[in-house]
Amino acid sequence: MLLLVKVILTLWVSWAHGQGRTCDFPEIKHGNIYEENRYKPTFPVATGKYFYYSCDHSFVSPSQSLWTQINCTEGGWSPAPRCIRQCFFPWVENGRSTSSGRTHQEGDTVQIVCNQGYSLANDQDVITCAEHGWSTPPTCSRINLSCGSPPTVQNAFIPNQKPRYRHGDTARYECRNSLGLFGNAEVTCLSGKWTDPPECKESTGRCGRPPAIDNGDITTDPLAVYAPGSSVEYQCQAYYELEGNRRITCRDGQWSEPPKCLDACVISEEIMEAHNIELRYSHAKKIYSRTNDFVEFRCRQGYYPKVSPASAFRAQCQEGKLEYPTCA
Repeated sequence: MLLLVKVILTLWVSWAHGQGRTCDFPEIKHGNIYEENRYKPTFPVATGKYFYYSCDHSFVSPSQSLWTQINCTEGGWSPAPRCIRQCFFPWVENGRSTSSGRTHQEGDTVQIVCNQGYSLANDQDVITCAEHGWSTPPTCSRINLSCGSPPTVQNAFIPNQKPRYRHGDTARYECRNSLGLFGNAEVTCLSGKWTDPPECKESTGRCGRPPAIDNGDITTDPLAVYAPGSSVEYQCQAYYELEGNRRITCRDGQWSEPPKCLDACVISEEIMEAHNIELRYSHAKKIYSRTNDFVEFRCRQGYYPKVSPASAFRAQCQEGKLEYPTCA
């Protein structure tokens, strides 16, 4: 009899313990159970109860079903209700990706290749499907290749400085107080960044006369000795073209590189007669043409362009040399 009482008592305790297991209302982020307002007052519920839940727009359950069943067990809700973000990947503006037109789930990553001159935000090339959508919009925006003001250099200034410069623009520094300029006097805006600027500091050593150049000279009377930081300017003779920096500076006892005066082309009557040609728009017997200038010819009366092509009758002067067309 005592044994029977113990068995009955054990079974009752086990039943009572089982009856105490309940499940609270499932708080589902980005989702809700079926007829939630109707069933919510009945919680907590006993084990064995089951419900269905669905996810908000752009979210799915792990089973990807419209309605997913969850069961109240001794360990809680099974399977644990969860809504996962879905991200649709459209076409990429100003770029491309193998994921275009596909749908991805939360945690997935997608690689994007932007067209030249464009980039994703923060210079990224990968975006991630997160809880609130794509971590970065799948849009490639044009890279700002322009530059702001050039770097500040102590004891230097930039004549006619602008607040903004385009890609490829240059700015030239000049030193104050006769200081010597060390490094490249010009900086260039490249893809939104400036090249390294020069320095302005004390220069030691004086310079002698500025170097002589062919077909040109300095604009002032030469001195026997020049102090550090001194500068002179060059000019070319008539019809000669100046190439390089017009101004040179004395630095550490040496002059910076002087410019060149490129030869002019001398077109004479004798040369034209030898080729049976004449100037197309002028009756002059002799003319001077600067480097890079174009000169147009035509055949003299009674001669025809049988030897040279039509393009040769518009010739360009290149440092004193010019290719003449010939008529026969």
